[in-house]
Formats: sequence, C-alpha cells, structure tokens
Amino acid sequence: MVYLLFVLGFVFLIKGADLLVVGASAIGRRLRISEMVIGLTIVSFGTSLPELLVTTVASLNGQAELGLGNILGSNIANVLIILGIAALIRPLPIPRDTYFIEIPFSVLAALLLGFLANANIFYSGANTIGREEGGIMLYFFALFMIYIFVIARKKIEGPEDSAVPQPMLKSVLFIAIGVVALYFGGDWVVNGSTEIARLFGISESVIGLTIVAVGTSLPELVTSAVAAYKNNTDMAVGNAIGSNIFNILWILGFTSVLTPIPFNDHSNQDILMVLISTSALIVAVIVGKRPRISRWEGLIFLSIYAGYLYFLTHR
Repeated sequence: MVYLLFVLGFVFLIKGADLLVVGASAIGRRLRISEMVIGLTIVSFGTSLPELLVTTVASLNGQAELGLGNILGSNIANVLIILGIAALIRPLPIPRDTYFIEIPFSVLAALLLGFLANANIFYSGANTIGREEGGIMLYFFALFMIYIFVIARKKIEGPEDSAVPQPMLKSVLFIAIGVVALYFGGDWVVNGSTEIARLFGISESVIGLTIVAVGTSLPELVTSAVAAYKNNTDMAVGNAIGSNIFNILWILGFTSVLTPIPFNDHSNQDILMVLISTSALIVAVIVGKRPRISRWEGLIFLSIYAGYLYFLTHR
C-alpha cells in the first residue's frame, strides 16, 4: 500500500503541476502580466503548500525541528535539484530583475534567518526562533510582496494576441485542481518515502533534511521541469526563487509566530548550505556571455547536492 501511494503521489504531482502551469500561463497572458511575476506569486504559493502544511503541522505537534529542517532542506533542493534538472531539460535564461533583485532577496532571507536565530541565542540564551523573529520575517515578506505588485504594474506586456484566450474560470479551475493534486501528491510521496526510508534504517534527522524536504519540493521540481519543457523558462526560474523566499519569510515566519521553533548548531550548517547553493546560482549566472544556467552548470548543481547528502550522512 505504501508503494502504491508513493507511485500515485508522483502521478498527482505531475498532472497537478501541468494544470497549474497551464492555468497560470493563461492568466498571465489574459492580464498581460509577465510569466516571471506569475511564477513568483500564484505558482510559488501553490507549490509551497506542502512545505507550509508539513512545517505547521510538525511544529504544532512538537516536531518543530523537522519543520525547520524541511524548510532549509527544501531551499537547498529548490536551487540545486530543481534548477539543476530544469537546466538539463532546457538552458534557463535569467531575467535582469531576477539577477539583481529576486536572487539577492533570497540571500537576504537566509541571512536574516541566521541573524535572528543566533542573535536570539546571544542576547536571551533561547535556542529558538520566537514570535518576535517570526514577525520580523513576515514584515520582510510583506516588503517582497509589495515589490512583486510594483513590478507587476510596470511589466504589463503588449496587446493581447489574436488567439482566443482561455476563459478565466477555466484557468482558475485548472489552478485549483492543480494545487489540490499537488497537495495530495506531495503528501503521499512524503509519507511513502518516509516509511520506505525507515524500513531501510535511515535516521529521522536525515529524513527531515532530505526525504521530507525533497518530497515537499517535488511540486516545485515538477512544475519547474514542466515549465522548462514547455519553454516557460521565466516561470521555471521564478517558481524556484520565489519558493525559497516564501519558505523562509512566509512559512517559517508564520509558523514561528504560532509556536517557537528550536534552533541548533546543525541548523547554522544548513543555513550556510542555503547560502552556498544560492552563491553557486549567482556564479553560474555570471559565467558566460549571457546570464543563464547552462546544462553543464545544472549538472554541477546536482553534483553539489550529492556532496551535501554525503555530508549529512557523515556529520
């Protein structure tokens, strides 16, 4: 039964991602808003639902360390696995705003998390991310959303093409069905993966940072892969970067307001890995004549993630 749910989870993820991309793209064309903005908002919210649910439920059930590991592991996977695989499917050009604003904002989110957590330990001796820290993260998330809506107003595309646009109700229905399918698909894959991992004797900490993290990132992976295959490369990049910002500032901020989240030295190592993965993204964009992630750079991303897995199993 575990294996059946595991396979069905992947089916739901793939179909849900396809519906989400189709619906979001149609809304973007109808409203003449760039696909990058759609990827950073609607798609990022939808594909971040598994992280939100897993982190919130884990925290409320007294398993907050699992929730934090899920967020940090997902952010690492978003860059190294998702963009790595998407780049193997099709080289990913990086828009100017993404390079100069969104990617630095994701770095800022990770630095902010590390600073708030360690400052709390230094000043109060509490090894937790509390409600005050969560409120600060939500404040920065609000600033990011303001930026998104500002560029949405500026980046209105040209006149609608002559093709008959997909009805708005149909597009919204596609997005809704896609999000529901992603939720159940992600849940089944995570549960199945966790049970399979326990059968093979893998530790809980490794499960949290790897299988659960990668499992909750599967919607982002499939969505970005489908977007890259359909040549919606802006959406593929925007989805991964936007999800990283959402994960820390929105999900972790919201969860820590509900209940304090434990923070330890290993968490600092994982935050450092988030920064390393984002730095690798910046270097990949700088190298070459055009700002993009090439196929060989995508392969390097996957190799870095393999090295991180080795580190986790030996620390």
